[in-house]
Amino acid sequence: MLIHNSTIQLVMGDITDIETDSIVNAANSALKLGGGVAGAIRRRGGPRIQEECDAIGGIQVGGAAITTGGDLKAKYVVHAVGPMMGEGNEDEKLREATLNSLKLADENEIRSIAFPAISTGVFGYPLKRCARIMVESVVDYLRGDTALERVVFCLFDQEAYDAFELELKGLT
Repeated sequence: MLIHNSTIQLVMGDITDIETDSIVNAANSALKLGGGVAGAIRRRGGPRIQEECDAIGGIQVGGAAITTGGDLKAKYVVHAVGPMMGEGNEDEKLREATLNSLKLADENEIRSIAFPAISTGVFGYPLKRCARIMVESVVDYLRGDTALERVVFCLFDQEAYDAFELELKGLT
């Protein structure tokens, strides 16, 4: 899908293998790379990413921070802290985590970024709801003033891919 001068793509696979300038880590507020997407980033990217996260400290839910990509293909990792279901105001927090990731990409002159389905793992956020909020947020952001050329939703399985595809198709 083309929005102004930017392309949105859907890919099914491992986000640590994607060819983009940056990838988004579905982070926790302590920036500790544990399991899920963060664990894959830690294993593939090496200890440098966690060392940089430790130097940053923590960030609030809805916030984002940036580190290098360590040994990953991506030059940068944007660590976005999505909401845990049940903590309140989850939709707005997910929207903010998505938008803050995009803003960090622009601030760092990043041209391409790949997102996972933030908060849908151990944080328990409903997948279809996540797809709706993340797709809407990215499309709205790309309609504004941005140098981003490509935004990729890199989804781990068919169910997630289908949920994001449905949301994107609803916009055409």
